[in-house]
Amino acid sequence: MAPTPKMPNPANAGFTNQTVRNIVYTSIGGNEVRVRLSNVFGTGRLRVGSLWIGVELTGARLVPGTLHRLTFAGHRGITVPPGAEAVSDPVTMTVSPQEDLAISLYLPVATGQATYHASAQQNNYIAAGNHAGDVGPSAYTTTATSWYFTDEVEVRNARTPGTVIALGDSITDGAASQVNANARWPNFLARRLNAAFGAQAPSVVDEGIGGNRVLNDSPCFGVNALARLDRDVLSVTGGSSVILLEGINDIGFSQTRPGPDDTTIGPGGTAALSFACFSPNTNVTASEIEAGYVQIISRAHLRGMSIFGGTLTPFKGAFYWSRAAETKRQAVNKWIRNSHAFDGVIDFDKAVQDPFDPLYMNPAYNSGDNLHPNDAGYQAMGNAVNLRLLTGQ
Repeated sequence: MAPTPKMPNPANAGFTNQTVRNIVYTSIGGNEVRVRLSNVFGTGRLRVGSLWIGVELTGARLVPGTLHRLTFAGHRGITVPPGAEAVSDPVTMTVSPQEDLAISLYLPVATGQATYHASAQQNNYIAAGNHAGDVGPSAYTTTATSWYFTDEVEVRNARTPGTVIALGDSITDGAASQVNANARWPNFLARRLNAAFGAQAPSVVDEGIGGNRVLNDSPCFGVNALARLDRDVLSVTGGSSVILLEGINDIGFSQTRPGPDDTTIGPGGTAALSFACFSPNTNVTASEIEAGYVQIISRAHLRGMSIFGGTLTPFKGAFYWSRAAETKRQAVNKWIRNSHAFDGVIDFDKAVQDPFDPLYMNPAYNSGDNLHPNDAGYQAMGNAVNLRLLTGQ
């Protein structure tokens, strides 16, 4: 749940004397948990008055008896400087695999625009006043579609061999998947690992950001993958392997141009989103994307991590597709498959392509925008991963 910048967003004006309840899906189970909070993109000091964790029953309602207070060096609250993160003390708590946990932060003073993960594909909840320790949902009268200030939830299991980190863009983030269904492809992968290996399954962390790129930042979609690699991948506790699926936006954004009223116009003349979000729309080459991959691979290897390359999925019919873009995608995929730079290849392209026209996504897997899979498509992607790559078994 990688943090993204404070893009201009009236819905993200920040919080004052409010409680945010983030619902977060776990991959593995364990007996100890801690939470990492983020003020990475904050411009002022973030005051957290109290922090609680419990198991979600339904919506903002928690399972009775599961609520635990989290502390910071024994203190109930903490002030996080701008640009910084804070990790709670571990708390003893039984967590089951594939369980929805509720992380509740009371924010007593004005936060300014929040460091957040914009598209959670998950309903989260906001209450006026301090209700972080509430089991019941009555105070949580506002529903939010983002995660706020929560970067990671770490579950400790001594038998877990490591952590698999899925680094990518909106496709890894699960865009267009069913809300509250945990139907992102890393979720399907985590369920497969748990079914196959039980308590000895590696954990899976989703570090996808909608609109993210390998080489260029965006005011809306976060810093580039090279720049966020240390924070979102290399510093993840127990990180053992990486699955990289990114580059489609590097290709697609470079095909766009500004339209009237600050819209973005793709090669086919289709308007989508604000052009400001796509800038800089630098025309990158396949070779430049591949050079970015090499840097990510090298830095992962320096940390003793394996890294696997995911081929870029079909996107013909999407608003920023063009023949030139397709030529780049084919070149990048050829390099991923044949360069042997990665420790292995996961052929997401083949998993979701239309068998009759592989430039398109399979209609059974298409969410409707010709770019993002639906839930069945994400399941096909999760099924495309050879588990032996991640476990050696």
